[in-house]
Amino acid sequence: MKIPVQRLGVISFFLGMGLLLPLLVLFTGSPARAAPMPQAGGPSNETCLACHSLPDQVLPLADGAELFVTIDNAAFQSSAHGTAQVACTSCHTDITGYPHPDYNKNSLRELNVALYRATTSACQGCHTEQAVRAMDSVHEQTLEAGNNNAATCSDCHNPHYLTSSAGRADVPDVCARCHSDIAAQYKTSVHGAALLEERNTEVPTCIDCHGVHDIHDPGTAAFRNAIPQLCARCHTDPAIMDKYGISTNVLSTYVADFHGTTVTLFEKNSPDQPTNKPVCTDCHGVHSISKPDDPQSGIALKANLLEKCQRCHPGASANFPDAWMSHYIPSPQEYPVVFYVNLFYKFFIPAVIGSMLLFVISDIIRRLIERRKGATH
Repeated sequence: MKIPVQRLGVISFFLGMGLLLPLLVLFTGSPARAAPMPQAGGPSNETCLACHSLPDQVLPLADGAELFVTIDNAAFQSSAHGTAQVACTSCHTDITGYPHPDYNKNSLRELNVALYRATTSACQGCHTEQAVRAMDSVHEQTLEAGNNNAATCSDCHNPHYLTSSAGRADVPDVCARCHSDIAAQYKTSVHGAALLEERNTEVPTCIDCHGVHDIHDPGTAAFRNAIPQLCARCHTDPAIMDKYGISTNVLSTYVADFHGTTVTLFEKNSPDQPTNKPVCTDCHGVHSISKPDDPQSGIALKANLLEKCQRCHPGASANFPDAWMSHYIPSPQEYPVVFYVNLFYKFFIPAVIGSMLLFVISDIIRRLIERRKGATH
């Protein structure tokens, strides 16, 4: 059924109810514990839902879109806000009766942003920490710059229906609402496949690399320079890597070579200056990371690795990748020539230096003895 346009702002406003409470639910799996909120002189939840639970209610917008304003009462009661007995007017503080305020917005996006602005201060009372972090995120910065396409709280967290059952496996679908192409790449990657198909929650998902509420701009030099340390959070942890037979030496071997040494210096001394040396994502991929032995893109295959090298070294020949030891520590099994040469020098260098020291010490002793003999004559 159609509802008069003058009711647009009010009924729609309920769609933004309690934007920040479900933040903890989706990304930590535990809803915030809040006492039932006072009604602040406004209508009760039962009064609100007496209208909003009616089926198939829509409001037409000026651009021709229609806003669905029916609320499933049972679903709301079992949601994070419903179980916490949060009053509608605790978030919709300007709703005191009927008729409701009218936001006079032309499109769904304009309306959503308006609702976000109207309810943020109310929700900060329960979710201060999350709200403060969100204010520093790239999403909020983009909104402040005038781009209404940036995500608001309700774009990630449905304020009426989100429950504590949401978890890590749901994160890619949430991000896909805006970043569909990137999410599609992630879902076919080694990480995404393990998370979504095997339900392995140890693999990283979007929020592990980009953050939950304080999402930083991944296009900055500081973010790029910090990528090795970002990947190292998991890849240097034996508790995780040992289960899958993956070496934890990836960071130390990267930092030890020319590429990693340069990037590390940039990160520590000039974090805001871009480096033209490769970081993890340049070789392994950003969102479409594959297994090293993947025949199409795995860099354990020499042809695939050569293609990666030629991005920076266009004149690289077929044997160019042989100079890289694939993050391995030389051993009799992996790169035995390098291992035995290193082993030789571990003995040879101390022997040479020790012999020189022995010669110098013995010469000093000889001279002292000769000087003493000369003094007695």
